[in-house]
Amino acid sequence: MEYNRHVKNRLKKIAGQVKGVLNKMEQGENYREIVTQLSAANSALNREIGVMVSTNLEECARESVKQNGKTENLVKEAIDLLVKSR
Repeated sequence: MEYNRHVKNRLKKIAGQVKGVLNKMEQGENYREIVTQLSAANSALNREIGVMVSTNLEECARESVKQNGKTENLVKEAIDLLVKSR
């Protein structure tokens, strides 16, 4: 799977959110704000995992159909990966 610049940019944004959380912690910010920001970063990571798994599944399924038409194992592997990430 090739990781395009959009994927990398989203991950850089998440990294920025986490860095911001660390700064807020060092400044003694209210824990509610920190938990809110951590929750947002966590949601963004979960969305990115879903996008990556679904994109990879789509690419693999297309290739598999071209070669032999069997996609059952690909779907199972993708589901297993999503379950593992949760």
